[in-house]
Amino acid sequence: MRRFFLVMAIGIMISPVFAQERAISFETSVLVNWAQGELSGQTGFNLAQAGLRLPTGRYQGEEALREAFPQLLQPYLLSLRVDSTTTIRDLVDLGEISLQDLNNICREAVIAAPHLSTDLSRMTNSFKITTEKISTMLIRHRNINEPLRPLLPVHTPDYTGIIIIATDELPIHGRLTRTFMEPCLFPKIWDTDMNLVYDQSMFDIRGENKLMIRYAGRQSIFRSTPSGMDSELLAFAGPNPLRIIARGVFGASPTDPVIDHSDAMLILSSENNRRLLSEGRIVLVLNEDQVLHTIE
Repeated sequence: MRRFFLVMAIGIMISPVFAQERAISFETSVLVNWAQGELSGQTGFNLAQAGLRLPTGRYQGEEALREAFPQLLQPYLLSLRVDSTTTIRDLVDLGEISLQDLNNICREAVIAAPHLSTDLSRMTNSFKITTEKISTMLIRHRNINEPLRPLLPVHTPDYTGIIIIATDELPIHGRLTRTFMEPCLFPKIWDTDMNLVYDQSMFDIRGENKLMIRYAGRQSIFRSTPSGMDSELLAFAGPNPLRIIARGVFGASPTDPVIDHSDAMLILSSENNRRLLSEGRIVLVLNEDQVLHTIE
């Protein structure tokens, strides 16, 4: 889905005559890849419609793209889901973050040099922003909450990571329907007794890992390798991860996996396994269409 934004030429600071007569109609598309942890896309415009002629108009076009970029990307960032009940737009409305914070994120994007189409009619640039940068901006707690420690712990091996598989439609807790789980920046994990197993407050961003949870597609855990995992997932979750089949999904939006109580006990009964929570060494394996999709 493409969106169109009008940015007045006077705001882009190109030539005075052009500023009085024309506005540029930018065309922007953004794809979010939760497995790679990045938003990527392109923004561009038609040179003739903008009143720009080559070769002199090339510099003006590049400046127009550079100046307009934060405003063009901002609506896509605002629509990102933070958790089951909140988007980034909600946080802005609540005053917890500002539009300037989003502009700062945009300025940290990796932006390719603008290029011309083969017929020289359009100027386009591509960009990437990591979800890690967005997550880091939003996590502000200093005190780390400890996960629940069972009164009667069970014997459990020490695992190297936690993989929760939720690739199929799952029952929604409290409703008589099923759906695919959706990704967000800060999902919660619940057990089948609806005890909270993991949330953002238990994640220590001061560690090496800056994302409280990673996402992967189905193909990443069905490889013809000794571990059955692709190399990136193996490096992250380690050689002996705890594999869990999600039993359901919970939340106003279906972002939070529900795992069996017995699986939760395997995590919470060991100091080593509880540490996996604080380190964010958790992978949610979702349906491919949820992991990679265009932001509407």
